[in-house]
Amino acid sequence: MRLLIVILLVSNFANAQVKDDISVVQYTAGFASEMSLDVFNDYNTQTLYIEKHPKIFKKENIKYLPTVCLYSDGELIVKVESGISLKLPENCIEILQENIDVLLEQRF
Repeated sequence: MRLLIVILLVSNFANAQVKDDISVVQYTAGFASEMSLDVFNDYNTQTLYIEKHPKIFKKENIKYLPTVCLYSDGELIVKVESGISLKLPENCIEILQENIDVLLEQRF
């Protein structure tokens, strides 16, 4: 029982921590295409798989795989979804970067 509580606490802490500051989180599955998050290395990045984190997917209302979300201090800024094609839009990086630029401008 104690082990289960520790696992749940660590899982919740890890999910909350990745959303601090500016974060880019990719929600995907083993069968779906993924995009590289390397271009966003200056920010918190994480790729979560539905097979490992189904409760997080439900909590975040993820309906399409893959989906990439931009958060600012835990607040959802933009969600880019693949739709039924299982592929993110070609301009996904540009959408995320434009929103990051706006966030950075607002901070100064």
